[in-house]
Amino acid sequence: MTRLFGTDGVRGLANKVLTAQLALRLGAAAAEVLTRDNRSGSRRPVAVIGRDPRVSGEMLAAALAAGMSSRGVDVLRVGVLPTPAVAYLTDFYGADMGVMISASHNPMPDNGIKFFSKGGHKLPDHVEDEIEQVMEDLADSGPTGHGVGRVIEEATDAREHYLKHLKSAMPQDLDGITVVVDCANGAASEVAPMAYEAAGAKVVAIHNKPNAYNINDNCGSTHIDQVRQAVLEHGADLGLAHDGDADRCLAVDAEGTIVDGDQIMAILALAMQDNGELRKNTLVATVMSNLGLHIAMREAGIKLLTTKVGDRYVLEQINEGGFSLGGEQSGHIVMPDFGTTGDGTLTGLAIMSRMAHTGVSLKSLAGAMKVLPQVLINVPVSDKSRIQSHPEVVAAMEFANDELGDTGRVLLRPSGTEELFRVMVEAEAEEKARRIAGALAAVVSKV
Repeated sequence: MTRLFGTDGVRGLANKVLTAQLALRLGAAAAEVLTRDNRSGSRRPVAVIGRDPRVSGEMLAAALAAGMSSRGVDVLRVGVLPTPAVAYLTDFYGADMGVMISASHNPMPDNGIKFFSKGGHKLPDHVEDEIEQVMEDLADSGPTGHGVGRVIEEATDAREHYLKHLKSAMPQDLDGITVVVDCANGAASEVAPMAYEAAGAKVVAIHNKPNAYNINDNCGSTHIDQVRQAVLEHGADLGLAHDGDADRCLAVDAEGTIVDGDQIMAILALAMQDNGELRKNTLVATVMSNLGLHIAMREAGIKLLTTKVGDRYVLEQINEGGFSLGGEQSGHIVMPDFGTTGDGTLTGLAIMSRMAHTGVSLKSLAGAMKVLPQVLINVPVSDKSRIQSHPEVVAAMEFANDELGDTGRVLLRPSGTEELFRVMVEAEAEEKARRIAGALAAVVSKV
C-alpha cells in the first residue's frame, strides 16, 4: 500500500486526491491516536485547526472538524493563519493536537493536511504510520450524546496571541528599516505586515489580498522576481518573500540580489555565535545546502550537521542534539527557542534584527557566504522508488563524481510531495554544473 503521508503531511489535488471523505476519516483517525492520553481525564480532548486562504481549505476544515468531533474531540478553529501560528497556538491553548490545512508553496488547486502533537510538534514517521493503520480499521460510529465533541467556529483572539509571541521573540527596534514583504496572497497576508510594523519597520506589502484562488499565483517565495522589482521601485533596504503557509522566508537585498535560506542560516548562525546563543556551536541543515555554507561555517569554526530534506528531519536533529538553529535552503529556518517549526515571519524579524543591531546592510551580511553555482533539475517520473538504484543511474553518478572530485558534488533524490526525481549538481563554474546535471537528468528520464 502506498504511504499516505509524505515528507510534510498529506498532500494532493483537492477534491480529487485529497477529498472531504478522506479528510473526515483522517481527522477521526488522528483524533483517536493523538488524544489517546487524554481520554481518562475530566477535560475533553481539544484540537486546533488553522488553514491558508485557498478555497478548498474551507471544505477540508469542515470535514476534519467533523471527523475529530465525531471521536469526542472539541475543535477550536482559528481561521486563516500561518503554519507556525497553528503550531504555537496548539501549545498556547494547551490543545492535545493541531492541524494546518495548506499545500504550502504548491498551486491553488492542491491542498494538504499537517498534524501537530501536544506542544505543537510535528509527528514522527511511526505516529503517522499508526494514524494510517487506524484509518483502515476505523469504526463507522463513535461516541453519542454528551460524548460528541463541540466545534468552536473561530477563536477571535488567536491572531493577537501569535503577534504577541512574535514581538516577544524578536524585540529589536527596527526603526529606519524599510522592507517589502510579498505575502504570496497566503496565510501571512495580514500577520506578517502587522508583525513587521509592530517591530518598527516601514512596510510595503504586496500580494496581501487573498481571494481564495490567487495563493502563490505568480508571487511569493517561488516567484522571487516580484519582490525584487518592488524593492528596487521603493528603494527599500530589503525584501522578504513568504510561501502560502508562511513557514518559509527568502530575502533580497537593496540591490535586488536573492538571499536564500543557506545565506540566511549563515547570517543567523554568525549572529547567534556572537551572542553566545548558538548551542554547541552547531548549525543543522539538509543535504541540499550549498557547499558554500559548509565552507563559511568551517571558516567561522561552526560545526555543520546535515539531514535528509524536510524541516521535520532538521527539527528531529535539533531536538536530539539540543541545538538552537537549523533550516533548509528553501527558507525554512528553525529556531527552537521561539517555535516548534519553521516560521517565515520570525525569520524575517531575525534578519532585520541583525541588520539593526550591526548597522550593516543585508548585502554585506550575506557576503559571509559565497554561493557556489548549483543546478537543480526536476525530472518527471512514474516510479520514484526504482530510480536511485538503477545500474545506469549509479554508473552516471560515479562518472559525475569522478569528474567533479573535491570541487563539487552530486545529489539525486526523489521528491517527497510530487512524482519527480531531483537532480542537483554543484561545481565551481555554472556551465560545468549545468552540463553534468543535464547529462544525469537525461539518464534518469531514460530509465
